[in-house]
Order: sequence, then structure tokens, then C-alpha cells
Amino acid sequence: MTSERPHSALATGQLAIAALFVTALMTAQLTAAKILEFVVPFSLPVTGNALVLPGAALAYALTFFASDCYAELFGKRAAQRLVNVGFVMNFVMLALVWSTIAAPAAQSSVDPAKFRTVLGASTPVVVGSLLAYLVSQNWDVIAFHRIRELTDGAHLWARNIGSTASSQAIDTVIFVGVAFYVFPRYVGVGVVLPGDLILALVVGQYIMKLLIAVFDTPLVYAVVGYLRSREYAPAHPSAAD
Repeated sequence: MTSERPHSALATGQLAIAALFVTALMTAQLTAAKILEFVVPFSLPVTGNALVLPGAALAYALTFFASDCYAELFGKRAAQRLVNVGFVMNFVMLALVWSTIAAPAAQSSVDPAKFRTVLGASTPVVVGSLLAYLVSQNWDVIAFHRIRELTDGAHLWARNIGSTASSQAIDTVIFVGVAFYVFPRYVGVGVVLPGDLILALVVGQYIMKLLIAVFDTPLVYAVVGYLRSREYAPAHPSAAD
């Protein structure tokens, strides 16, 4: 009975982190179309005294926290499987959302047009977010383990911040570029935004994500340290696991 407890706890911890990853990912997909603006008490390059970013940035930044915890605890291959499963779940979520939009509404329902506007992400946003996700999340796993190899398994903070900083830059450029520049200008689908606003979106989103990566580092230490101290996970999982 005693020997089974670490395995049971490990499975619970693995499930909880995976659930957090998928939940944050689905939330990001549903909130991507709203543009946020945060006023800051100082002036920044390009954005001035405001951070402008897509609504998905807050939830999506949480996925990197979850994937870094997962990679540290369960290894590179397990983290890549999580990323790829999450990618497929995007299509499951979209299928469920659009099937609900297409279904007939009862008279007591909320306005179907408003429902479609809120939940029906536009094609540029969907394509941009999925492409950015596939590239950046896989890069995050690769960079995380590469930094781990270079530091011989030490300095968890370095691989957490380093992998997230580089992958978030890739994600931000791809998502904003595809959703708000490539599709509107070259495909004719979506809203054409002025160049200064597109640049502000890139800078604002990246700064916000980078700040979250820095501040979530103690939480990564807490999660990893707790599970390892309880013998819930191996101290040094193989990169090939």
C-alpha cells in the first residue's frame, strides 16, 4: 500500500498540471479577439504609457508556466506530447463552439448574433493562434532542455525564464503578424490595423508575457520542489523520457 502512494500522487500531480495547461490554452483561444489596454505609470518604447495586448495573452502566458513545470518533472518527450495533445484539443474546442453557434436557438436564449460575436473567433485569430502555439510551445520545450543541458541540470530559474522569453517572442510575432497583418493585408480577411498599433500589440504582449514569466518562476520552484520533496517525481528525468 505504501509503495503505491508516490505513484498515485505522481499521477495526480501530472493530471493537475496537464489540466491547468489545457484549461489556460482553451481560455486563451476564447479570449483572443478582445484587445486589452493597461495604463502604466511610466513611458515605454513604442507603446508609451500603455500596454496594448490581445486578451489571450494573460491566459496563454500561464500555459508556459504549466509546460515548464511539466517538462522539468516528467521530461522532454512527455512535455512534447502534452503540447501536441493541446494542439489537437484546440480543434475539438473550435468544433464544439461552432456547432453550438450553428445550432438553432430557443426564444429564451441570449442573442445568437452576440453569442457568435463573443465566442466565434475570426479566421485570422484562429489561424494565427494555432500556428503560433504549435511553433512556440514546441520551441519552449526544446529550449528548456537545451538550457538544462548547458547548466548541467542546475539553475531552474534560468531555463524557466530563458525558454519562456524566447518562445514568447516567437509566439507574439507569429500570432500578431498572422492575425493582424498577413491575413488582413494579403488574404483580405480580418480588420486592417495601422502599423503602429500592430507594433504596439507585439511590444505590449511580449512585455506582459515576460513579466509573468519572471514572476511565475518562484511558483515553478514551489511546484517542482514540493512534488520532488514528496518523492512524487524523479529528481532528474531524462530528456528522452
